Amino acid sequence: MNSTLPRDIATLLARVGLGVVFLAHGLQKLNVWGYSGTKAAFDGMGAPMPGVSAFLATWIEILGGIALIAGVLTPVVGILLFLDMVGAYFIAHSGNGIWVADGGYEFVLALGAGSLLIAAVGAGKFSVDGVLGSRLPWVASDRTSATSRASVS
Repeated sequence: MNSTLPRDIATLLARVGLGVVFLAHGLQKLNVWGYSGTKAAFDGMGAPMPGVSAFLATWIEILGGIALIAGVLTPVVGILLFLDMVGAYFIAHSGNGIWVADGGYEFVLALGAGSLLIAAVGAGKFSVDGVLGSRLPWVASDRTSATSRASVS
């Protein structure tokens, strides 16, 4: 089977699912806890520069979630979200075992791994990156095909 349609649909669904979760968590930090509450929580967890860390985590999750949903700049966004989850792992979850019910890292591991995978494979055909891939080959979901298409044009 030479069709990439199943892969593109799977990538779309995974990207949107991850994006919704990140967006929800970023909005929770912004709208439910507020900046001061998020900063206090980060301070209580021993995050370095808790004000800066809280600001960055909030906006990386909000803007990164939106970017994943749209499929825009996924190599960069995927890495930023992966690093956000690496920080969450080391700051809040590593000492609690794997289970999320115990404050463990299973959720941040899944989100981080998914983000890294999206960064590596791209956003797929049904994305802003998929549309712009021939103009910006570094964001194309199929970098080989995008490079070939760009050189043919």
